[in-house]
Amino acid sequence: MARDNFSKLLAMTPAASPLSFALNAKRCLPLSLGPGPEALEGTDPADAAAFHRWILRRLRAANADFAAGGYGEDRALYRMSDLYGTGSEEPRTVHLGVDLWLSAGTVVHAVLPGVVHSTRDNKEFGDYGPTIIIEHELQGVRFHTLYGHLSRQSLQLSKRGREVAIGAPIGWLGQPHENVGWAPHLHFQIIRELDGREGDYPGVCRASEKATWLARCPDPNLLLRIDALKKPVRRPRVAAAPKPVETPKRVRRA
Repeated sequence: MARDNFSKLLAMTPAASPLSFALNAKRCLPLSLGPGPEALEGTDPADAAAFHRWILRRLRAANADFAAGGYGEDRALYRMSDLYGTGSEEPRTVHLGVDLWLSAGTVVHAVLPGVVHSTRDNKEFGDYGPTIIIEHELQGVRFHTLYGHLSRQSLQLSKRGREVAIGAPIGWLGQPHENVGWAPHLHFQIIRELDGREGDYPGVCRASEKATWLARCPDPNLLLRIDALKKPVRRPRVAAAPKPVETPKRVRRA
């Protein structure tokens, strides 16, 4: 199925919130973490406790209940881990999912009905930690959703082959020691083709390959539908109608 048609299919499909509340029922802070380190206002992303405190300060300042964002965003913070590139090679910096920043222990739900395809505890520093991938089929099109940064207990609840209903609980957000160095959050990603992978899939790509990877991983907000993350619709500018030219009045001479 063509990319545009697949995106339309996702946008028209009934979907549940991955959290225990409707995402537009609470206030969402659109959170940018890039491109440069200045976005974090001096906070070290490798210090999960400090990173979490920074996010909580941002939430309080905005009077928001949770933060979200990051699809297609170029982020320098991935330099904290060799997982994203070393030496002279081009690092992976462009984020392919949407992050939802909440407290550890928050229940995570299946956005669509499907079957648990695979799970894995991706333990390398800066990786997903416990991860669940669910397989879906819509109008004969098979694709997957990935839920990263979960608790290890989640992998006991949602094992390979489990059938999940829309909105069914599949796990919980993990603590930093479980999701290998990150402040608590959910990484949610849509994947068109897994290419044989199990329990893992790149969530970050090289900037030079951005267009290719964004085509493989459509905007998660097609399913999440968070109003605060929707891009404003650009309307074509309509040229103002020219003002009518006034005809000078003839002055009658006496």
